[in-house]
Amino acid sequence: MVAVAALVAGVLLVLAAQAAHRLVHAFWFWRWRARPPRVAAPPMDLPSVTVQLPVYNERDVVAGLVDAVASLDWPPERLSIQLLDDSTDDTGAMAAGAIARARAAGLSVAVLRRDHRLGFKAGALGAGMAASESAYFAIFDADFRPQPDFLRRIMPSFEGNRVGMVQARWGHDNADASSLTAAQAVILDAHFTVEHLGRNRAGHWFNFNGTAGVWQRAAVEDAGGWQGDTLTEDLDLSYRAQLVGWRCVYRDDVVVPGALPSTMPALLAQQRRWAMGSIATLRKLGRRILRADAPAATKWEALVHLSGNLAWPLALLLAVLVPVLASLGKLNPAVEAAGLAAVLFGTSSQVLVFSLPGRRGAGDIALALALCLGLAASQTRAVFDALVAPAGEFVRTPKSGPRGTSYVDAVGPRLPIELILGGWQVVGLGAALAQGNLRSVPFLALLAAGFLWVGCGRTIQKRGKGLAALSP
Repeated sequence: MVAVAALVAGVLLVLAAQAAHRLVHAFWFWRWRARPPRVAAPPMDLPSVTVQLPVYNERDVVAGLVDAVASLDWPPERLSIQLLDDSTDDTGAMAAGAIARARAAGLSVAVLRRDHRLGFKAGALGAGMAASESAYFAIFDADFRPQPDFLRRIMPSFEGNRVGMVQARWGHDNADASSLTAAQAVILDAHFTVEHLGRNRAGHWFNFNGTAGVWQRAAVEDAGGWQGDTLTEDLDLSYRAQLVGWRCVYRDDVVVPGALPSTMPALLAQQRRWAMGSIATLRKLGRRILRADAPAATKWEALVHLSGNLAWPLALLLAVLVPVLASLGKLNPAVEAAGLAAVLFGTSSQVLVFSLPGRRGAGDIALALALCLGLAASQTRAVFDALVAPAGEFVRTPKSGPRGTSYVDAVGPRLPIELILGGWQVVGLGAALAQGNLRSVPFLALLAAGFLWVGCGRTIQKRGKGLAALSP
């Protein structure tokens, strides 16, 4: 019991430090939220902008994407559209009608197809930039739909000194479609409105999120261009640009709606890619960040950001050990009080950050907590894979159109590890009740709910034939 309690205490101490860092984000949010960004008036001489649309097997949503960007309020002679189509299916054919409509309206629309996927999304974006003479590049994933005034509102932010990138906030078209999308909306709203806004207003570095943003060509080229050696080319380029002196700006007041993954396998693929990519970026740029000519606080925040996914193995270890501890009988009162305080501190800090954007209810926040815990096993594997191996294959997240999706999720294992872990939490729950350790019951119940949710979501999925699978 002493050994298990000591190990749990060590894990809780590290996770409590991470919780304290979340409170720093909350402080930044409270300090800066009431102060809107200073935005200059649009310049009289509007710059040339190329809108890049990187797609790979997106037949269900590509036409809507082209129609949306064709409606952008920008002089046609200064606006061009690139459909960067690496697809292996009929995505190009599905986009043909929307492309014809855009060209009939006087817009320049180019379709660039590669016979390979070298560099994945980064390779496609780099190839598109090489084929354009524009000074600025707006980027949208296939499921995002910018409002017509997007460029009119975003471009004035480049009037500042050495602004290389401007990121808009993600909205969610399908946040209320299911419990899964509602939970994701809570997590992403906190990421954008609390983390991004706080880091940016405090003068620290933050990252482009791959879509709903605009890059200045000079910043991309100065940073070394788009590179495909991580699975998060957006995160990698953002930090490389800021390391050479470019600024990034976050606009919480400009919202671009997109679609959240609607199935558990799609979400797991997305989260795995993001986790592996952040670790790969840390390995690639960590030493450069330490040596950078930047304030110590900025470098510290950058390293904490890039290493955040290293907490997943600790969370998984905690999930394995807590049922053991709950089954061993009464604990020393001081040990029990310290553990309870750490759990409450970590949980309450996460609830606080989830609640600050104010766009979701208490039920959705509880779902978000359970989902975060349930992802621990999958994300732990992603972290270890990223630590011992190259970035690997870019596995896309399939998007659903108005009629659903034509694509089939990758089929997971018949008995996902999450179901085993969920059962283990149920065993611990029963032991805690039998031993009278009632204070551990809520945490064990939340762990059980999260693992069983993720495990069932991986198992109960559509199986059958489709035009393309999520996995390569």
